[in-house]
Amino acid sequence: MKGFIHSIETFGTLDGPGIRYVLFMQGCPLRCLYCHNPDTWFLNKDKEVSAKEIIEDYKNYKSFLKNGGLTVSGGEPLLQLDFLLDLFQRAKGENIHTALDTSGITFKEEEKYIFKLRSLLQNADLVLLDLKHIDSIEHKKLTGKGNEEILNFAKFLSKENIPTWIRHVIVPGITYKEEYLLKLGNFIGTLKNVKAVEVLPYHNLGINKYRELQLPYTLENVKSLSAKEAEAAYNIILYGMRETLNKR
Repeated sequence: MKGFIHSIETFGTLDGPGIRYVLFMQGCPLRCLYCHNPDTWFLNKDKEVSAKEIIEDYKNYKSFLKNGGLTVSGGEPLLQLDFLLDLFQRAKGENIHTALDTSGITFKEEEKYIFKLRSLLQNADLVLLDLKHIDSIEHKKLTGKGNEEILNFAKFLSKENIPTWIRHVIVPGITYKEEYLLKLGNFIGTLKNVKAVEVLPYHNLGINKYRELQLPYTLENVKSLSAKEAEAAYNIILYGMRETLNKR
């Protein structure tokens, strides 16, 4: 089984526990306004590799990855579900810790899809779930699509008891609003599988890629989020989680 990949990072420290081998997949159905990898949007570009080749390459770095593992990110990795399934099954056969970094946008209540997804998650030690915006209308403005299937995916992960880290990018004027952060916390509080919540401050470091690709960057005048603002956002989310938990 082969997949289209964008790039590989062999010393990742931000995509799961420990030092990670991070595989960035090609293709994404979302068009997030703050995306810092617009060159991953389109499928069937860049390099095509087999799952076996990735595992063999991973072994070259195994000595300093022993406390980490393999993370598959994107783009949106679930666009290439069959490749992921092959890769994660091989990784588990080698006792490699596996993490899936996804938005969950591809989720659908179809028997064939659910069967493959369950098979994949049985070989996943961790899911890093990127919740872009809790409000579906605002989510569509931010990413081009609504969030209904993403939230359904989050509920599915909870039902299947898959260890999950929630990640949320805080963008001034878009997601950095108390009502949205509180509502997000309320929703996270309904999930029974969440092991961590990460607040990711918005930055515009990817703007040069847009210029190189001759793409418009609509958030050019939005300032990066400060550490103090990120902490405040995190505390609001936690407050919302506690509100929900206290009602159980």
